[in-house]
Amino acid sequence: MKKLVFDYEMKLSFSSPVTNHRFQLRCIPVTGPRQQVVDVDISMEPQVELETTIDAFDSVVKTGFIARPHDVFNYKVTGIAFVDNAHIKAELYRPLYRFDSVLTVPGPAVEALTGICQARLECLPADATALDRANEIMDEVFKAFVYTPGSTTIRTTAEQALAQRKGVCQDYAHVMLSVCRHCGLSARYIAGLLGGEGATHAWVEIYHNGRWIGFDPTHNRMVDDNYITIAHGRDYRDCMLDIGTFFGDDVRQDQWVNASVHEQLL
Repeated sequence: MKKLVFDYEMKLSFSSPVTNHRFQLRCIPVTGPRQQVVDVDISMEPQVELETTIDAFDSVVKTGFIARPHDVFNYKVTGIAFVDNAHIKAELYRPLYRFDSVLTVPGPAVEALTGICQARLECLPADATALDRANEIMDEVFKAFVYTPGSTTIRTTAEQALAQRKGVCQDYAHVMLSVCRHCGLSARYIAGLLGGEGATHAWVEIYHNGRWIGFDPTHNRMVDDNYITIAHGRDYRDCMLDIGTFFGDDVRQDQWVNASVHEQLL
């Protein structure tokens, strides 16, 4: 178990004032099967009353509305997470994680990689577990990419990212999700925090013996106690940390994000 202190901040600036700004935030780590979260605090500019709900994937959703003109929108989330991968709690199985989602539908590039992975899986012992198979797939996904910031967007699909052989953590996760699901594994997308990244991170969890076990294809390793989960879903679309609409005249947006995670000794 590790005690991790986290700090996540997002700043959005507008080129001219906007109004009637509606937004949803999924930016708050919560207690779950592999972590206990305490002392959470969220601050915002402009200050606004937030409504709190839980979505279909058990993520905390903060919803707000800012009617008055404003040219900045900032929020900051801090807290402490006790992470213990050695004692992950069981969760009920959800069949939806076996099927394609919007951003993971395969095309020629993903199908080719799936074929390579299936050949590797056929070489595994008969008693190989879902985790053994996922590890083989993760290795092939890792080798298929060059990590290239700015090469994709939040709308890039697994097929598009793999076809160009470059992307970021979101793309690594989407490709691994697609291949895993077509190799018979239940897999879900995770948005969270990892020390040293400077921003949010994305990885994959595989369902095995009633528990979800994490794999990080960007770093080609299994998830350990240094990772804090924020949200999970079928792909990135279920885990968007912030989304919103507003009224404005030819408005440009600039976004700045910073995330820090550091360990405190127990």
